[in-house]
Amino acid sequence: MLERRLEPEVMDDPVEAAAYQAMDHTQANEAFVLRLLELLGSEPTGAALDLGTGPGDIPILLCGRAPLLRITAIDLAQSMLNLAGTKIQSAGLADRIGLHLADVKRLPFADSAFDIVFSNTILHHIPEPAEMLREAGRVLRPGGVLLIRDLFRPPDRATLDRLVDHHAGNATAEQQRLFAESLHAALTPDELAVLAEQEGLGAAQIVLDTDRHMSLQMAG
Repeated sequence: MLERRLEPEVMDDPVEAAAYQAMDHTQANEAFVLRLLELLGSEPTGAALDLGTGPGDIPILLCGRAPLLRITAIDLAQSMLNLAGTKIQSAGLADRIGLHLADVKRLPFADSAFDIVFSNTILHHIPEPAEMLREAGRVLRPGGVLLIRDLFRPPDRATLDRLVDHHAGNATAEQQRLFAESLHAALTPDELAVLAEQEGLGAAQIVLDTDRHMSLQMAG
């Protein structure tokens, strides 16, 4: 079994942020938003929280599909928030997406403050992911919608290398390195299930979405 190997929690180096932004996440982002909309049902409304928004692509996509949502998007990397702010301004969505510098392990929000809590490929960055899951459950109102999608760690190095070659074979060496390190830092589905139960999210379902993505999801 490939052991979890942590990577830096905060991607606040402008060069790394730019390298991440240059990668094509279009297909994965679209799939994430579609899954979230399925969980939300018709005409979703309310207050949503994006944990670790990165360059802001998910909130922008979501606002285009769900015009009644208001989104609070946080990140611990100012470099990422700078990228997200520029995109949100260009999309004309500054009145619907609020950006905040904040830590997913210590959220500055009240209990049950949000109708929807979501996160896309952030969990593997967190050294103690139970802390993020605990906070996500705390700020989600009872009966709210939760979607936490992340990479999952392959069983061995050979599988990891095959995933990098298949999904990032045409990327730069730096982008391939970032992807490989993220896979190595991710949880396994079994590890996620244990942590979810431990942190009061046992009612959530774990879904294997692709050969590298899994979701912890809950609706109502």
